[in-house]
Amino acid sequence: MAENKTRPTGNDPWAFIEGVENERRRQDARTLMSLFERATGYPAQMWGEAIIGFGRYHYRYASGREGDHLITGFSPRKSAMAVYVMPGFDKYQAELSRLGKHRHSVSCLYINRLDDIDMEVLEAIVADSAERMRRKYPHWPK
Repeated sequence: MAENKTRPTGNDPWAFIEGVENERRRQDARTLMSLFERATGYPAQMWGEAIIGFGRYHYRYASGREGDHLITGFSPRKSAMAVYVMPGFDKYQAELSRLGKHRHSVSCLYINRLDDIDMEVLEAIVADSAERMRRKYPHWPK
């Protein structure tokens, strides 16, 4: 059975941010570090080579596949800042309408510049999604 490729590493999230080439993306990543720590109460941890995650949960599918994954996090990608909202966006339609310029997939929010969005709305989405994950997986974090 395939394992989850996205796993925690011992790499320093701040060192990763300082290595981001684009200055705007680097500044936005610094801002998101503070927002995510405040909104989730979890410390930052690198997951894989390019994702800064906050918290973790353990999942088990009916197929028997199981593993650990981040509760929420972000990645300062070259094309856009990716914000991971693990419960998805079905419950956040009102918030998304007020967020500002963005696009999203099933559980990933893409933001070109933090200047383009309402940071209070983003923080509310991050905080609520982390709380939803804590309720869904109450045995985590340990």
